[in-house]
Amino acid sequence: MAFPTHPLPADTIMARLAELRAHDVPWREGRLLAGIYDPGAETRTTIQAAYSAFLSENALYPNFFPSLLRIERDVVAAMAELLRGDGAVGNCTSGGTESILLAVKAARDHARATRPELTAPEIILPQTAHAAFHKACHYLGVRPVVTPIEPTSFRADLPAMAAAITPQTIMLVASAPCYSHGVIDPIPAIAALARERGLLCHVDACVGGIQLSVMRRMGYSLPDFDFSVPGVTSISVDLHKYGYAAKNCSAILYHTPDLRRHALFCSSATTGYAVINPTVLSTRSGGPLAGAWAAIHAIGETGYQQIVRETMACTAELIAAVRSVEGLRVLGAPEMCMFAFAAEDLNIFELDDAMARRGWLLQPQLSKGASPANLHVSVHQGTVGHADAFTTALRESVAEVRAGPGVGDVAALQAEVLELMARPGPETFARVAALAGLTPGQMPTGFARINTVLNLLPEAVVDALLVEYLNSIY
Repeated sequence: MAFPTHPLPADTIMARLAELRAHDVPWREGRLLAGIYDPGAETRTTIQAAYSAFLSENALYPNFFPSLLRIERDVVAAMAELLRGDGAVGNCTSGGTESILLAVKAARDHARATRPELTAPEIILPQTAHAAFHKACHYLGVRPVVTPIEPTSFRADLPAMAAAITPQTIMLVASAPCYSHGVIDPIPAIAALARERGLLCHVDACVGGIQLSVMRRMGYSLPDFDFSVPGVTSISVDLHKYGYAAKNCSAILYHTPDLRRHALFCSSATTGYAVINPTVLSTRSGGPLAGAWAAIHAIGETGYQQIVRETMACTAELIAAVRSVEGLRVLGAPEMCMFAFAAEDLNIFELDDAMARRGWLLQPQLSKGASPANLHVSVHQGTVGHADAFTTALRESVAEVRAGPGVGDVAALQAEVLELMARPGPETFARVAALAGLTPGQMPTGFARINTVLNLLPEAVVDALLVEYLNSIY
């Protein structure tokens, strides 16, 4: 669009925005099983009101807006209590990625300050660790060392992590749980290994920190994963996931102020004001902070316990539905309301498209190491009450995929991909993209063929191909 010449009336603006969102996923129906965590209409209204009330306030200036400083301290203190972090400190961020980036920065700069012999810092990541760690390493000049996972539990392989430690290692990473499979890594053992070797240990509890903590308080049998584990030095936890706050709000917690000091940034080198930041962002809207504060007060522990009871019961129903279909299997033993399932005798990506045609949006995950191609499911409060509809859609979708031609012979498709890759050149990516059904500048209407082709490619080629495509649609 061109830059508007004249102002538009408010009702016209809102009408046009409504037109733009007409083709978005109707997530309030509870059938979007990734990326949305709906607390329900009543709580959502309270959160939105709090968010709007602080939309223009700027957390960059705690001297101007001491209310935001208090709100942020309250939110961090609440997370520290849940995560049993007596003496822990932290800050709110724009999301799990920023929290993880700060954890990696703190580890890098802590190592620089305490280990002057360090020349090429490394962090050790199980293959299930979130891609945000790879992004942080990419931005911060840290080398990610990826270790395999156990092939049946999909948890981190402790001996493999121990074997990967070098004089350049600065931190070990564990997940509670890993997003892909919903299982918790052996955190006490990983943290003990870190202590033994004089390393930091970060727990990525972005997705599970709040719900797992509430589950523990309710008496669920769970392995320890938080600051109660000796050796855990930092934890990331998202409020906009199973804290049901509005996006974007996460928190990064450090076991001591000394460690947080290495995450901070300050510069008085310019003619402008001295910039001091506890997070990556400078300007930060007060909206997400107030929204998170409102969410934890509007729901409260009894409310979160009710959500846990309902979502865990719904998760059990969905898992039972998957297991009732011959040829489908749930991967590992998920410990909260998220799981992944794979297929033995059909193309899992075709099943994803078939479910989407019935209004159910899952998240396809490519095969990696011991983990086969699968579909991820995150159950949230909005999903509760829809298990029967999911079961019906799943059975219908499986029957449709088994009866239809789909993307065709995968072996033949693989041979075609390999033939293209054997003749590298400036047009190779374009030919592979065309084979996958990716059209530059356009969003696809189905993803089965795309994901099938991506699943046949080396990860470096997948990354390059998706970068080119993403660059074309914005």
